[in-house]
Amino acid sequence: MTAGNDSVLELLPMVFAAPGDALSRAQGVLDTDPTPLHASVAHQVIGIWQRDWGDMRLALDHLRRARDLAARADSAEREADVLGTLGVALVHAGRTRQGLAAFERGVERGTGHTRARVMYRRAYSLWVLGHHREALEDVRRTIPVLRQADDVIWTARALTLRATVHLALGAVDRAEADFTAAETLWDTTGQEHDKADVVESRGLAAFRSGDVPAALRLLDEAEERYAKLGTPTFMLNIRRCEVLMAAGLAPEALAEADAAIGVLDGIGGQSTRKAELLLTAARAARLAGDPGTAIARAAVAERLFAGQRRTWWETHARLVLIEARVATGRGSGRLVADAARLAERLAAFQAPAAPEAWLLAGRIALGLNWTTDAERYLQIAARSRRSGPPLARMTGWAAQALWARATGSGRGVLEACRRGLDVLDDHRTTLGASELRARATAQGAELAALAQEVSLERGGPRQLLVWSERWRATALSTPPTRPPADPALLSGMTAFRVIAARAEAARMDGRPMPTLEREQRRLEREIRSRTLHIRGVTPWGGDRFGGDRFDAGRLLERLGDGRLVELAVLDGRVQVLLCGDGRVRRFAGGLLAEAEREAEHVQAGLRRLAHPGAEGRLPVVEAAGRKLEELLLGEAARHLGPGPLVVVPPARLHRVPWALLPSLRERVVSVSPSASGWLRARETEPPPGGRQVLVRGPGLASCGAEVPEVAGRYGRPIVLEQDDAHVSRVLKELDGAALAHIAAHGTFRGDSPMFSSLRMADGPLIVHDFERLARSPYRIILSSCDTARLASVGADELLGLVTALLPLGTAGVVASSAPVNDAAVVPLMLALHKGTSAGLSLAEALRDARAALPDDALHQATGWAFTAFGAA
Repeated sequence: MTAGNDSVLELLPMVFAAPGDALSRAQGVLDTDPTPLHASVAHQVIGIWQRDWGDMRLALDHLRRARDLAARADSAEREADVLGTLGVALVHAGRTRQGLAAFERGVERGTGHTRARVMYRRAYSLWVLGHHREALEDVRRTIPVLRQADDVIWTARALTLRATVHLALGAVDRAEADFTAAETLWDTTGQEHDKADVVESRGLAAFRSGDVPAALRLLDEAEERYAKLGTPTFMLNIRRCEVLMAAGLAPEALAEADAAIGVLDGIGGQSTRKAELLLTAARAARLAGDPGTAIARAAVAERLFAGQRRTWWETHARLVLIEARVATGRGSGRLVADAARLAERLAAFQAPAAPEAWLLAGRIALGLNWTTDAERYLQIAARSRRSGPPLARMTGWAAQALWARATGSGRGVLEACRRGLDVLDDHRTTLGASELRARATAQGAELAALAQEVSLERGGPRQLLVWSERWRATALSTPPTRPPADPALLSGMTAFRVIAARAEAARMDGRPMPTLEREQRRLEREIRSRTLHIRGVTPWGGDRFGGDRFDAGRLLERLGDGRLVELAVLDGRVQVLLCGDGRVRRFAGGLLAEAEREAEHVQAGLRRLAHPGAEGRLPVVEAAGRKLEELLLGEAARHLGPGPLVVVPPARLHRVPWALLPSLRERVVSVSPSASGWLRARETEPPPGGRQVLVRGPGLASCGAEVPEVAGRYGRPIVLEQDDAHVSRVLKELDGAALAHIAAHGTFRGDSPMFSSLRMADGPLIVHDFERLARSPYRIILSSCDTARLASVGADELLGLVTALLPLGTAGVVASSAPVNDAAVVPLMLALHKGTSAGLSLAEALRDARAALPDDALHQATGWAFTAFGAA
């Protein structure tokens, strides 16, 4: 390469516009026996590339050569510029003292414009080190000089950096202003990597302001931009993990952080980024309920930060380490003192995590009965309840509630819990995806539990019912935001259906197809990602109780001669709240963990009984049903009265086959995720026209034999079967139907419940498809295996087919929580439709249908496996 000075110098801005081309051209320069000046530039470009996206050892080698060659060229400005780049690399390599010394030398050697660029790099490195005030001072001094020199690229970089430092100090509005100014400048340049960086940074700003969907959308956009440039994205990984943790997706954040660490280790990347990724993984592991992994990751991060002289970061790692140790059950005076010292240091840093540390100190002190210390720390933490992003205010209200609890103020506890859960409700209205709404409720679990404890101790059964409803199935209280007509999302779902159908066919033929399965997983990730971007538009009404304040009196009035049993769980024990006959009574139940074990035993028994020849298991299953009744209803079983019963279980008991319990076998029983949800379902009006839709999917052992006979019970139903049962046609007919019956294989996805599905002629009909309905069928009968299986997420939320339907206008569902025998389902479904066509509710018809079945183990198990949900 024989270009002149100007064309060689153009390689420096090119490294952030077209990194691969810049690297190739710089290597070409070194092949031409260049002058020391040209060689210095080439080595600097290669050093920058290796520093940011490759091997730090090679980066330092090239940058030192660039520095020496600049000295040989007798160019003080060139030497200063290289020293600034070298300083950044040394800091990222963990050689903080050498890096700061390189900056000092660069500032001495450079003048004017060059000196300002060295100071910008020093400001960046000070931000990396956690010295935010010093970073802000340096970058403030550089911006006027860069503007005066009309250096658009470096001015935009400086504005982006200043915005990022503002974010670290909690000044979101100032950050937004700088990001906007920087973006305007970037639009006039070809710096594609820098443009991606500002999109990434805006994603972080959206997150800090509480807008999770926008943050995820911007970070995904940034990742797409980086992918086109072929550059790694370690900082983006860290930021996305932060957002995932706030969205209740801590296991995914842990997996992403660990994967990024593996990639970084593989290329010999920046030591600073490795420490930050380890800290991110530690936070994610703690939130995912894995304190052992959190302790291991945080301890290594703390050591790395200490060696890198990054006190700000070291303090944050220490905070996670103490939080994880407390999560293992440890508590000591030393941990109280450590947490309080950390809180003071974080406050001195103006770190947004300071209230979290004060809250931690207060919690540990409370556990040791150090009431005076606890009150002091909690009062300081409670100051954050008035301002800041939603999760920071939640921290403040949690501290306020704990402080009120410590001082014996029951009213104060309830008020703090109410205010804190209001903040959470406001936050959840920004989330359009039902999955995010459900998972976000985990943030309010402690507040709800505190309110329930106080209600149990001082309020009485009715108040306990109100607080049990306050946080139960709140994600179902309003419909999820309907996905937009996004062409990319729609084409992705079509492609997913085709690939999933081909993969399923291959599995049925015994042909493993790893390529198809990988493509299916990729499409699932893409669909889920686009869905999580959807912003909520439904405002909360009333007093945030799912749009209306929950009114126990209204519930009792609507029950008439029926009863509703709501099962609350406090300190691991079931509390039975029996509503009816104008009052709410409380009975003691058993241990939740024991009930969960019995429910699993029952499910295993039902799976066995779904196959002929397993009659010997029937007494075992019936015995487990008696044990479940004792644990879940206790003495309340004797006070249920003769009328219909509604059961409102906690999410962790959603798989209980309630008809198996002796007291409920001959009773009209329906299940609802919440009492509020049952009231909404009861007051839902059926659509005009009374249209019935019957669907028969492929592959059933019985071939959906009930469908033709069921069709004869209704005037002119719409029947879709074989090739007519395509997803698009099925959805079109289901929208607004009065009754739908779907005979199709069901698949529950515990790993990704929103991809639980019903098999149609052209592939799976998934939960995301149902959410596109303007109004789901008023009544829907799912005569397939596992269609009532749900995933328990968040505080007390459920995700799956049934819960997707209930907020969308469905007032009643019949579905199975266990595998069932296809042939035995046919007589049950025929008897069920006999009742519904005669005007019975689904729960009434299901009760009568069970009674009409043959008296053998196979048919009894089939009847128990199905449950009526809702109130229609």
